[in-house]
Amino acid sequence: MSRGETIVAVATPPGKGGIGVVRVSGPATPDIGRALLGSLPQPRYARYADFRGADGQIIDTGLALFFKAPRSFTGEDVLELHGHGGPVVLDMLVEAVLDQGARLARPGEFSERAFLNDKIDLSQAEAIADLIDSVSREAVRGALRSMQGAFSERVGEISEAVLNLRIFVEAAIDFPEEEIDFLADDRVTASIEDIATRLDHIVGEAGQGALLREGFTLAIVGRPNAGKSSIMNCLTGADSSIVTAVPGTTRDVVREVIQIEGMPIRVVDTAGIRVSSDEIEVEGIRRAIGEAQRADQVLVVVDLSEHVGDWRAVVADVLNQLERGDICTVVLNKVDLVQTPDLELSSNVIAVSARTGEGMDLLRKRLASVAGLSDNVEGLYLARRRHLDALERAGRAVSEGRRQLAASGAGELLAEELRQCHQALCEITGEVTSDDLLGKIFSSFCIGK
Repeated sequence: MSRGETIVAVATPPGKGGIGVVRVSGPATPDIGRALLGSLPQPRYARYADFRGADGQIIDTGLALFFKAPRSFTGEDVLELHGHGGPVVLDMLVEAVLDQGARLARPGEFSERAFLNDKIDLSQAEAIADLIDSVSREAVRGALRSMQGAFSERVGEISEAVLNLRIFVEAAIDFPEEEIDFLADDRVTASIEDIATRLDHIVGEAGQGALLREGFTLAIVGRPNAGKSSIMNCLTGADSSIVTAVPGTTRDVVREVIQIEGMPIRVVDTAGIRVSSDEIEVEGIRRAIGEAQRADQVLVVVDLSEHVGDWRAVVADVLNQLERGDICTVVLNKVDLVQTPDLELSSNVIAVSARTGEGMDLLRKRLASVAGLSDNVEGLYLARRRHLDALERAGRAVSEGRRQLAASGAGELLAEELRQCHQALCEITGEVTSDDLLGKIFSSFCIGK
């Protein structure tokens, strides 16, 4: 990326709206502002102005805001033109800026420049995209905390502790003539234990944040006419799936996203699993098995009115066809049609009635529990899969360094493991990264951000 170039893009979503924003950033921004507006607005003050093209004709009127470097989002001179939100008029404004020597911005290039100019670190940049893509209130709060630096601060504190320990250990290696055995100092062991404990805590918190960001997939499976589609509709609160008394109604995969305690759950309703000669139904069953095998959790629905005495055998048969033994929950549906059943319910066996709603609140609590979301999501920040991977690598390096020190007192090996731990942590905030990683991250952003 040439940081000497000036870029422009529409910063508001495509389509018609009351307001549309064109954003400009780069060294030529002041000259472009004067060409379009006649004169630059006072920095950080909004001014009502005419927006003119190269021929002097008025394209639009609206508010203009100028942010003088380095006091801007990108760290460069930035101009924002807030005009009317029609696609044609916004295209004309962009064309007018291009005529003054700017070029179109790539996806995420404004955020990328903010990162390269040290206005934000990499995890904060990612949090911007996560905030835009959030699908729940809790995810919004978590993304905002990450964007404000909560996650980066936690990682930075651990990174600093690792760096201080590296300095101590490497100093002990560099001065072997000293009579004192620095590596036998209790402070080294205590520091390693402290770092390991803090890494365990942040991995747990980041895992919770990843759940808020990514959610998990729940596949609803079972025999035909067990009430899978009715359970789906109860969870979504809408008629997402067709419900009839005819077995085999669902022949394709039906997908919906719901929220339980602020966590997004992708619910997949599937075809009933049974032996069939119908070509279309067979294909639906094949897809149902595939969805169940890929899902994070499986919900097995059983028609209790027909299988009150052998529901365990029905569950075992379904799981055998799915070729997986782990399940989310067994749902014994149509409990309202059974007289005082002795079901021996457990934490993963819930009796419900999709018709009356009995037991559905308990099912929702169960889903939140098996997904791994804690009761308290306040203070959580969002995390991505790459963050978890880096934290886990850092934890493994610390554990290996601790083992090497205890087994042989090998300071050199401990120093190397601490170096790897420190590098993994720095990857999260972008202190150590590659151009390929940056390209992959920012290319997923929307144009104008």
